[in-house]
Amino acid sequence: MAAQQVGPRNATWLLGLPGAAAVIIFVIVPYINIAVMSFRVSSPSRAYDPGFTLDNYARTLGDPLYLGVLWDTVSLAVIVAVVSLVLGFPVAFFLARTRSRWQSLLYALVLSPLLVGVVIRSFGWIVLLANNGVINQLLGMVGIGPLGLMYNRLGVTIGLVHVFLPFMILPIMNAVQSIDPRFEEAARTLGASERRAFFRVVLPLSMPGIQSGAILVFVLAASAYVVPELLGGGRVMTTPTFVMQQLLGTFLWPFGAALALVLSATTLILIWLFTLLTKPVMRGLT
Repeated sequence: MAAQQVGPRNATWLLGLPGAAAVIIFVIVPYINIAVMSFRVSSPSRAYDPGFTLDNYARTLGDPLYLGVLWDTVSLAVIVAVVSLVLGFPVAFFLARTRSRWQSLLYALVLSPLLVGVVIRSFGWIVLLANNGVINQLLGMVGIGPLGLMYNRLGVTIGLVHVFLPFMILPIMNAVQSIDPRFEEAARTLGASERRAFFRVVLPLSMPGIQSGAILVFVLAASAYVVPELLGGGRVMTTPTFVMQQLLGTFLWPFGAALALVLSATTLILIWLFTLLTKPVMRGLT
């Protein structure tokens, strides 16, 4: 009997199985576990007590302390995304349009921070931003300082922007590269100035990259733990650092799980609102 041939549709399913299995095992199953854990009864002596409860969510959403930490986390992530956009767009635009022979080297420089661990980069910023660090020593030579550049939101913001800036540059660069230069030439031919052509043609057509980069940096900044922990020095409290305190410090796993899920839900809601605000621009590109 001849072996049954695998049709194109079956082959497509087979190709997707490894990726689907990875998503189920490493994303869906852990999220389900965290969701179930968040409804357990917290116990200071073990992972959880028998039974289920809503007290963890009532405590998370009803206490001004935890809501304040959540607000600080979200606002910090928004600031990091905005600063990364302001700094990253010119770099991405230049890399996308330059014809210099150094383009490959510049592209490698943008990617090079990704080759170094976050912990190492954070310690590098500690060397620069500490009260007796390089920056304050240089400022001291001209009679300025020492300035409080670390163990506050400023230091954490600087560290997060440095860590996540490539994730803003790369999507915008890809979007700008996909823009046909003839669109700008047509706008200039019709009488638009270079500035007007940029704001009316290039910037709107770059919105897919801007949207992707902003969402990516916002999510990464909101969930960051290492940078706020090292550069914040325990003085800058974010939800991820607070969750780790509940998991490792007080051993309240269900409460920590509830905090994590509230942060995830808040992040998803804000992303949805952002996509709604940018939807008119994105619709105009189709």
